[in-house]
Amino acid sequence: MSFKNRTVLITGASRGIGKAIALRLAAAGANIVVAAKSVEEDPRLGGTIFSAAQEVEATGAQALPVKTDIRFEEEISALVQKTVERFGGIDVVINNASAIQLTPTEQTETKRFDLMQNINVRGTFLLVKHCIPYLKKGNNPHILTLSPPVNLDPKWLGGHIAYTITKYNMSMMAMGWAAEFKSYGIASNALWPRTTIDTAAVRNLLGGETLAKMSRTPAILADAAYYILRKTAAEYSGRTFIDEEVLAAEGITDLDAYAVVPGATLYNDLFI
Repeated sequence: MSFKNRTVLITGASRGIGKAIALRLAAAGANIVVAAKSVEEDPRLGGTIFSAAQEVEATGAQALPVKTDIRFEEEISALVQKTVERFGGIDVVINNASAIQLTPTEQTETKRFDLMQNINVRGTFLLVKHCIPYLKKGNNPHILTLSPPVNLDPKWLGGHIAYTITKYNMSMMAMGWAAEFKSYGIASNALWPRTTIDTAAVRNLLGGETLAKMSRTPAILADAAYYILRKTAAEYSGRTFIDEEVLAAEGITDLDAYAVVPGATLYNDLFI
């Protein structure tokens, strides 16, 4: 299924995984909506909605940067309206924006608990809610959510329950939307990496340079997203994919090119 003239709205698209997916789909001909909070560059994080949009346009695709904090419904509504005004509709929604804090219950501040709930759960839900009227009329419409398979091994709950429940909520929404919107031909899936991905969160919050060298680049998720979004709802919907499995289904099993350090020992991501 071609991406030509399909409009893809991606949250958290100013850097990292979101930007990598944006560039991969732009290269395939999609219109890209770069939605994120970043309008001024933070040296520790890198990238803004404007710099990401410039990179998208350098591929020959069209880009629309929109400052959006998905904690606020009015900003989500404005994002959707600007997208429709520019491109005439919405064909793909990628829920990439997410907040993370890997702390146990006593060390999780209320404001951090609320932040993860408001971005990961409420924001994801409200974005899809506002996009549904346009997805119903979309060209091979998809919802793709960056969240893991629901793994009820207590170790994933006991170590950082506040974060875990928000990511599992995202996955349950992804599966639920597949059922809810099946009659409209809207596909909904989740996608998660087998190994850690070299992002600002890994470098600044989780493991620094050491963990980054044991990670893969965001390109592996971008390629996996590309292959998922080429399928129809009849082929791929209601699934919680691991990136390696998606690529293997396409005959791609040599993944060394995705490693930050080729040949290095890789570190499994959370929930795997």
